[in-house]
Amino acid sequence: MIGRLRGVLAEKNLNEVLLDVSGVGYEIEIPLTTYYHLPDPGAEVTIHTHLVVREDAQLLYGFGSLDERSLFRTLIKVNGVGPKLAIGILSGIEAKAFAQAVKLKDVKALVALPGVGKKTAERLIVEMQDRLVDMPAGGETSLPTKADPLADAEAALINLGYKPQEASRALAAIENPDDSIENLIKHALKNLI
Repeated sequence: MIGRLRGVLAEKNLNEVLLDVSGVGYEIEIPLTTYYHLPDPGAEVTIHTHLVVREDAQLLYGFGSLDERSLFRTLIKVNGVGPKLAIGILSGIEAKAFAQAVKLKDVKALVALPGVGKKTAERLIVEMQDRLVDMPAGGETSLPTKADPLADAEAALINLGYKPQEASRALAAIENPDDSIENLIKHALKNLI
């Protein structure tokens, strides 16, 4: 999986950048929140990435911070939220403000985001409530940063093209959930075959 790229920003558009990494140009889809923090083309940047492999495409999503990428990965685990909707959500609200809206169960703020209706907003609140770490004093949001082998294995299976529900079920059937990420993936793949 491609977790981070550092290179020269060749092109910068509202929803996509072209990053030149040693002569290879990577097209990376980004949210507006990342776009606003990018320097002008020609500057060197580091972009945290998430690779989605589908039957018909390989898509690379990029983020200016680890918190944004972490929130993206958490969002795509929510039933009915795919990468496009997750990027749309991140384009409409900063990670800290999103966590605040979820914590306060502010359906109105979430419905204002692109592609989010009332049912999706309610689902986001219910499913994200446990996934976001409590807000510390000062209003800053702490997203989960502790190494979670099960979550990492699930993300890897999703990137291999399995549906989130399939990946979750396959991992839930594993007898030793405290195993290494590699072993979790191997056992899960056996359960999926």
